[in-house]
Amino acid sequence: MKRLILSAFALAFLAPASTHAQQQEQFDYWAPQKEMIQRGVQAILQCNGLFTSNRTLEQVFDQELAYVRQPIGTASGGDYEVDWDRRAVAIGAPGAAPTMRAAFREGIGCVIMAPDQTFADIESLPVQTLAPLGDASRIPWPDGDLVTDMSLPAGVDATALQAASDWAFDRESPEQVTLSLMVVYKGNILHERYAPGIDMTTRTRTWSTAKSIAVTLFGMLNDQDKLSLDNPLGLAWNPSQSSPETDPRNAITLRHLLNMSSGLETIDNRGMEYATGSGLSYWAGASSVQGALTRALIREPGTSWDYENYDTLLGVLAMKNAIGDDATYREFPRRALLDKIGMRNTFISTDRFGDFILSSQVYTNARDLARFGLLYLNGGIWNGERLLSEEWIDFVRTPAPATATTGNQYGGQFWLVPDDRNDVPKDAYSTAGNRGQYTLVVPSHDLIIVRRGLDYGRQGFSNWDLVREVLKAFNPATDGS
Repeated sequence: MKRLILSAFALAFLAPASTHAQQQEQFDYWAPQKEMIQRGVQAILQCNGLFTSNRTLEQVFDQELAYVRQPIGTASGGDYEVDWDRRAVAIGAPGAAPTMRAAFREGIGCVIMAPDQTFADIESLPVQTLAPLGDASRIPWPDGDLVTDMSLPAGVDATALQAASDWAFDRESPEQVTLSLMVVYKGNILHERYAPGIDMTTRTRTWSTAKSIAVTLFGMLNDQDKLSLDNPLGLAWNPSQSSPETDPRNAITLRHLLNMSSGLETIDNRGMEYATGSGLSYWAGASSVQGALTRALIREPGTSWDYENYDTLLGVLAMKNAIGDDATYREFPRRALLDKIGMRNTFISTDRFGDFILSSQVYTNARDLARFGLLYLNGGIWNGERLLSEEWIDFVRTPAPATATTGNQYGGQFWLVPDDRNDVPKDAYSTAGNRGQYTLVVPSHDLIIVRRGLDYGRQGFSNWDLVREVLKAFNPATDGS
């Protein structure tokens, strides 16, 4: 009898696999962490809205925070604090979720603080010590902001161009909020338009358009033979092993990361972006480096496309290691790129440890993104100086092999015209960021299009539809394309 009882007991723990497959967990074990991160999202967006974008509280709550589910408080007040002297915010009353704080730092924008930090810790946060570039108002475009002629050349239809602009601004969906639109043709600004409350100096978050800025910096190091596309990354993966040389993650190369094909464990694309993973460095004060090193390898590198913020952040770490010292690393984006092409209104933000969050956390304006697009349109040359090789530009425009079965829609941190789009030039390529951040390069028409947005909800603004609409203003027979 005793043997029978034990057998029945054992059988209870040997249920068929199909029974386990049907199990569903109803309780959200991540809820407390999600609440903390939601407070952190509001802290960063509210802090940058006020002190980087120089918007009012009313504007911030109306547009920047429209993205946040149930923001804390209103423009009239609530369970948040704005310290105008320190240029910092604290979101949420103490309780089950901690109060989350963010503070503006010179040259980099707002930095999210750890849950156990207070305003007393602000001075320990990083700053950008390089002096800003001088006044651009007397320097001709594109190096500066002086524009004396925006007349349309032959072959460009003014009515059609205005119609394309109206298409971008007058959206049927109230969730699509266009802030700015620029059309640059043969290096000259043909059209520039801003929504109320926005002007050419207004910085807003690039979200993942930052990834295209990151890959540009990686390319500069690659051109100097300091960073390789196909050699092992040489990273010290977490958790550390007694024989680190046998870690299968050593097979991952920079090419895999930039093609979003690392093979590492999925976080963002299984709904955990606002619970763990890169969300902890974006919104909760965790290290962007340590978190990026912890994912396990679940697929052979290069075989599966999986859009993950941490892949870009691993590339940033490889860039830091290639540069070799912290001081040079922190000055590198300014010295190598931003200052060279006059992107004087661009802040590349860091985590609280001073590591660049170049997967999302960049604040800039439409004109600086137009300059960035022009660098690519001009084949990597600015004022006669080669800043980026044509080979690297070819790489970012080449479809990631793992996208062959899904439309060849992604290259190296740039988005490509998918196979099923035949209404726009196939040579076009684009940055893309959440809430509608696009810098579009159309080489066959010598054209740059920049659209900035504060979309929210389901969003859905199409960058390729925008190209289609703008090109209606151009006559290839007469515009030299």
